[in-house]
Amino acid sequence: MTAFLALVKRNCRLFFKDKGVFLPSLITPLILLFLFVAFLRNVYSDSIRSAAGAYPISDALVSSIASGWLVSSLVAVCAVTIAFTANIIMVQDRSQGQRNDILVAPVRRSTVALAYFVSTYLVTLAFCLFALLAGFIYMAVAGWHLTVGDCLLTLLDLMLLSLFGTAFSSLICAFLHTQGAVAAVQATVSSAYGFVCGAYMPLSGLTAWLKNAVMFLPGTYGTGLLRLHLMGSAMEELPEAIADGMKEGFDCTLMFFAHPVPQWVSYLVVALFTLLLIGLYVGLCVLQGRKR
Repeated sequence: MTAFLALVKRNCRLFFKDKGVFLPSLITPLILLFLFVAFLRNVYSDSIRSAAGAYPISDALVSSIASGWLVSSLVAVCAVTIAFTANIIMVQDRSQGQRNDILVAPVRRSTVALAYFVSTYLVTLAFCLFALLAGFIYMAVAGWHLTVGDCLLTLLDLMLLSLFGTAFSSLICAFLHTQGAVAAVQATVSSAYGFVCGAYMPLSGLTAWLKNAVMFLPGTYGTGLLRLHLMGSAMEELPEAIADGMKEGFDCTLMFFAHPVPQWVSYLVVALFTLLLIGLYVGLCVLQGRKR
């Protein structure tokens, strides 16, 4: 345990000391939030008014729903993309030979692999909490309709999605050996993940076959949970018929082949996929150790 905690502390310290990695990771969520607000806020506001039809929805309520959409998109993307940035320490140690130096010490390979995983999770969670805090500040200015329960459930969603992102990135980065490869994979994931998980546009805007296809991806359910907990309370102020339609149209209620997905099923899907990825990562580490 002493060696494990020392390695976790060492990995976290190396990440935060590297200003070339730390500062861009810190600024990126703020830039994304600014871009969402500057370029997409009016688009989402118009979509909300269109979904409300002839019902007179107030500007404050529109602003609250739109801000919930923007913040949920931001957090859903950051939970995965930041995890790839945080895993750069593992790849650096492998490419520069420092991993071999660590393994010279009387410490198990499983301990080293677990330390990389935990440190990546802590770094990812810290930056996602920062992004969520910035989002809460924006929502407070735009129009606050969240309850204490919504905030707590959003934190639970964030912790689970950060764990999923850590497991996903750790499994992919276990095959990478250079920082350039990490940067290439991160760029690919950043450009594609937001679309396939429904963060950049509602699933209702996709074609039928693509909408059904992305429902097999765990990120879609994580984004849906964030949508529900950041937008649901504001939508509850609308008439039930309008609120139900808007929840489905804006992914608060996910539809799996025309069947609504309960909230507990979404949690179960994300949790099971996360456990599967963690199992694959552990198995890969064991296999690499035996080959060594």
